[in-house]
Parts: sequence; structure tokens; C-alpha cells
Amino acid sequence: MIKPRNKAPELKIDLVNDTKWNLQEQNPKNFTLIIFYRGNHCPVCKTQLEELQNKVKDFTERGVNLIAISSNTEKIAKETHKNWAIDSIPVGYDFPIEEARKWGLFISEGINDKEPKHFTEPGLFLIDTENKVYWESIQSMPFGRPAFKDVLNGIDSILEDGYPARGEA
Repeated sequence: MIKPRNKAPELKIDLVNDTKWNLQEQNPKNFTLIIFYRGNHCPVCKTQLEELQNKVKDFTERGVNLIAISSNTEKIAKETHKNWAIDSIPVGYDFPIEEARKWGLFISEGINDKEPKHFTEPGLFLIDTENKVYWESIQSMPFGRPAFKDVLNGIDSILEDGYPARGEA
């Protein structure tokens, strides 16, 4: 687990648009929001990322860069990006399980032939402009993820009130 106010692990990932993404090279006005999702096999992930797509403008207006990442293969991730309504969201793939553990993500074993052998459970990380973890929400199940309207309201409060990252003690 990474405590808030600590540096996020290095994160370099291939994207479905055949480019590379590097957390350390991000230059957001306020934050970078990283959504780790279970993968193409997960209908809850589809709903979550399509909801995020509908709120891309809201995050952009608040100076927040976005990315969604899974351990899916390149082929599956590209199919996901094509078939889900998530055109404006950068999608990373082939996230190594060993790297996921550094982020404190829960790892599951597939329970049927539709699931990969191993995959990450959901995680949401808000990273500040110094690449420090500001806010994190990690689940061990596909259910109970934070609603993006609540995340946006939280970001508004942080920006308006200068509310500090919490949970570091």
C-alpha cells in the first residue's frame, strides 16, 4: 500500500493508440486520475469507464489528466477500446501483476474461461503534480467503486478549500 503524500511508483505503460504513457512525464494543472480496472471480462468496469467517458470534460475543466489501465493483453485492450464507449480515455494494457502489487492493488485468479489467469481488482488513484499519491480507493471486489460525481465533488473541495491529502499518519 502507498500512503498518501508519498511518491507514486513509476508507471510506464503502452496505450491502445500505439503510444506510451509515463506518469512521471505527466504535467496536469492539478492531478492525474489513474483508474485500474479488471479488464474486458468485467461488465462493472465497462459501466464505470463509460461513465468516466461522460465526465471527461468535467475532469479536464478541473485540470485532471485521466488514464485507465488493465493487465489485459494488447489485443484484448484494443478490442475493449473499440467496443466500449470510451473514445476519449487513454487506455493502457499489459500492466504487470508485480507492478500492481506495488500499488497495493488486489489480485484475483480467474474463475472461468472468460477471465484471465490473473488480473487486478479496481483501484482509483489521484496523483498530485509532484507525483505523490493524494487520494486512493482500492477494492477487492468489482463492486462499491466511488461514483465519479463524488470524485468530482471531492476535487472541487480540494481545489476550493486547499484540503490536504489525508491518511498518511
